[in-house]
Amino acid sequence: MQVRLVVFGRQGAGKGTQCALLAERYGVPHISTGDMLRAALSEGSPVGMEAKPFMDRGALLPDDIMIRLIDERLHASDAEHGFLLDGFPRTLGQAEALLDLLGDGIDAAIDIDVPLDVVKERMQLRARSDDTPDAIAARLAAYEDDTVPAIEHFDEADLLIRVDGLGEIDEVFGRITTVVDERISVA
Repeated sequence: MQVRLVVFGRQGAGKGTQCALLAERYGVPHISTGDMLRAALSEGSPVGMEAKPFMDRGALLPDDIMIRLIDERLHASDAEHGFLLDGFPRTLGQAEALLDLLGDGIDAAIDIDVPLDVVKERMQLRARSDDTPDAIAARLAAYEDDTVPAIEHFDEADLLIRVDGLGEIDEVFGRITTVVDERISVA
């Protein structure tokens, strides 16, 4: 079975946790752009070196760099039978490029929907050094400004499935796998 998913959700929605569980269930790589960028940087790859100045100042990478990085990663042998994209696309331009790049190569885009007040509370409770109130507000605002249009693009392409992200980890996982299994069985 081939599973090709894009997973959206505000910071604090549980995307990383759900992606790890989904990758295990479907036997496909969890492709996190944050992990990819850190690896490219530590390996000193050309894209990593190009990304370094942006990463050093905490800025989003230009779409063209991200698209090249994703294109390269999706052609790796472990992604031959599918993938879970986490953290990409973050912008409308990236969403358009991904759909152009893969054509019908996306089964679904899952939006783990957790209300804003809940993700703020979760982020404050996880006590990470980069989760200051100002940083949280900036990341959530960037998500609304930059990523919501990308989500809407997948909705317009009839690929978006919104999943209630409230509840225990296994409850949310069950909701996601139910809709993914339904989508894949008819694909």
